[in-house]
Amino acid sequence: MHRHTSRPLRSVPTAPPGADHAVEPPPRAAAVFAETTLRRVLEVSDRRRPVAQLRPLVAPALFDAVAAFTTAGSRDGAAVLRRVRLRPVHVLDGEAAAAEVFATYSRGRRVRAIAGRVELVKGRWVMVALQVG
Repeated sequence: MHRHTSRPLRSVPTAPPGADHAVEPPPRAAAVFAETTLRRVLEVSDRRRPVAQLRPLVAPALFDAVAAFTTAGSRDGAAVLRRVRLRPVHVLDGEAAAAEVFATYSRGRRVRAIAGRVELVKGRWVMVALQVG
């Protein structure tokens, strides 16, 4: 049962207690790559782009899954990417080598979620996991 009582808000620390340094944000290149890739995935799902344009952006195993996802199509209108955020999950030599991606997009009047993971593979960013809601 949900309670409808008001409770005072409390602040949440930005770093865990005892941490000597704050977590560095992922590189700007990772953020740009993630946003571009998510936008393309949504455009492919709307059939505004051919699925082949995703091949250089996603891991081979993920490419087949995304290709299958796009065959379903949507009748609710074009998807619009709204907000994209990244969180570094693997740091190598002081630089993020992998990041979790989470975003929202709208299709018609509904707001939906999309999440994934990008990794630095052989000097370039690649989407290695994707979950579309």
